[in-house]
Amino acid sequence: MGKAAFGVAVGIALVTYTVAAVVVGRRLRSRRKWSRVVGVFKELEEACGTSVSRLRQVVDAMAVEMHAGLASEGGSKLKMLLTFVDTLPNGSEKGIYYALHLGGTNFRVLRVQLGGRRSSILRHDVERKPIPQHLMTSTSEDLFDFIASSLKQFVEKEEDSGPSPASRRELGFTFSFPVKQRSVSSGVLIKWTKAFSISDMIGKDVSDMLQQAIFKKGLDMRVSALVNDTVGTLAVGHYNDEDTVAAVIIGTGTNACYLERADAIIKSQGLLTTSGGMVVNMEWGNFWSSHLPRTQYDIDLDAESPNPNDQGFEKMISGMYLGDIVRRVMLRMSLESDIFGPASTSLSTPFILRTPLMASMHQDDTPDLKEVARILNDVLGVPEVSLKTRKLIVNICDVVARRAAQLAAAGIVGILKKIGRDGSGGIAGGRAKAASSSSSRMRRTVVAVEGGLYSNYTLFREYLNKAVSEILGEEFSPYVILKVTEDGSGIGAALLAAAHSSKGVDT
Repeated sequence: MGKAAFGVAVGIALVTYTVAAVVVGRRLRSRRKWSRVVGVFKELEEACGTSVSRLRQVVDAMAVEMHAGLASEGGSKLKMLLTFVDTLPNGSEKGIYYALHLGGTNFRVLRVQLGGRRSSILRHDVERKPIPQHLMTSTSEDLFDFIASSLKQFVEKEEDSGPSPASRRELGFTFSFPVKQRSVSSGVLIKWTKAFSISDMIGKDVSDMLQQAIFKKGLDMRVSALVNDTVGTLAVGHYNDEDTVAAVIIGTGTNACYLERADAIIKSQGLLTTSGGMVVNMEWGNFWSSHLPRTQYDIDLDAESPNPNDQGFEKMISGMYLGDIVRRVMLRMSLESDIFGPASTSLSTPFILRTPLMASMHQDDTPDLKEVARILNDVLGVPEVSLKTRKLIVNICDVVARRAAQLAAAGIVGILKKIGRDGSGGIAGGRAKAASSSSSRMRRTVVAVEGGLYSNYTLFREYLNKAVSEILGEEFSPYVILKVTEDGSGIGAALLAAAHSSKGVDT
C-alpha cells in the first residue's frame, strides 16, 4: 500500500513537472518572440533617428539644392520652376473675381468678392461638379466645352443673386497637372495624370484652350492667372499677412513655393519683374539627400511604387505613404513572431492602412486603446490583440509620424535659410547678403501651411512646430510663424486673378 501511494505521488510529481516545463517553455518562447518584435521596433527607432544636428544637415542640403536648381535646368533634384507670379495679393484688392480648379474627377468654380483696404473676403460662393468619365479620355474641345458651359451657368446663377462686376470678369485657373509655365496666365501641358488621357492636349497651352471655350460661350471673362495650388496657398497667406514669404502643402502629397529675388534666378538671366521678385515652385517632393534617415521600409516602398527613384522626400513625409510605412513594419513583425495571431493577408495589402487610420491609432487616448483594437480588427483583420501589442503599434505610429514631421520642418527651415530668414544670413549671396543686417535677420517671417496632415493630425503638427523651433534655436524661432491656410487652389486662384487683373486696387 505504501509502495502504491509512493508510485502515485511520483506520477503526480512527474505530471506536475511536465506541465510546469511546458508552461515555462511556452513563456520562454513567448519572451523570445516578443524580444524579436521589440528588436524590430528598436531597429526602426534607431534608423528613423533625427537629432537636431542631423536635421540641420538636411536644412543645409535643402538650401544648397535650391541654389543649384536656380542656377541651371536639371542642376538639382528640385525643379525650381518659375511661376511668373511677381505680385502677390496684399489685401488692397477689391471687386468680384472667379476661380476654376481642375484637379481630378471633379472641378470647382468659385466666385469671390473682395472689399479692399485689408477687409476680409466679403462673399465666397462655390460649386463642385463631377467630370463625366468619357470626357477624361475624349478631346480637349469636348472637355473645355463642358467646363465653359458649367462656368457660364455658375456665373449667370450667381450674378442673378448678387452684384455683377462692373467690367470684364477675371479668372484664376488652378490646373493640378504638370505644366510648363510660360507666363503668369499661360502654360503648356507636359503630361496627364489621375486617369486623364487626352492626347491632343499634350504640349498645348491649357489657358488658351479654356479661354477659347469661354469666348465660344459668349462669356466676357479673361484667364488672368494660371495657378499651381501651392502658389495659391501662398497667395491666401500673403493676402492675410504680408509677412508671408513661403507656402507648404503637407497632405496626401507635398510641395512648397516661396518668394525669391529675381536676380537670384541665375538660369533666367535678365529676368525682369515689376516687384524685383518671383514666386518659385520648388516641387520639393523630389528632394533627396544622404542625410535623410532612410530605412529598409522606405527602400522597399519606393521600389514597389509606380515611380521608383522619384519623389523620395514625398514618400517619407506625405499622407499618401505614412500609413503604408507603418503597415510594412507590422508585416515584418508578423513574420518574426505570432503577436498578431494567425497570419493576416490584409497586412500584405499595400496601402490598406491609410494615414488617417494611422493618425487615429496614434492619437487613441482611451485607457485600453479601443480605437487601435477596432482598426486592427476591422481594417487589417487582426482580432484580439493584447494591450501590450496595441501600445507597440502606437509607438510605431509615433516614430513614423515624428520623423516625417521633423523632416518637413527641416525642409521649411531650408527655404528660410536660402532667403536669409533663418537667422544665419542664408546662402543668398550677391546684393541680398551684402544688405543683410541684424535687423533684417530678425524680421517676422510667416509660412503658410495647408493640407490635412498638418491641420488635422494634431501630434504631427506639434512635432513639426517643435522641430522648427529647435532647429532655429531660442533666439530666432519666435520670429518664424507657421499659419494654417485653407483653399489655396480655390480662393488663392481668385486672389491671384485679382492681383494680376487689369482692375485697380485700393491705395
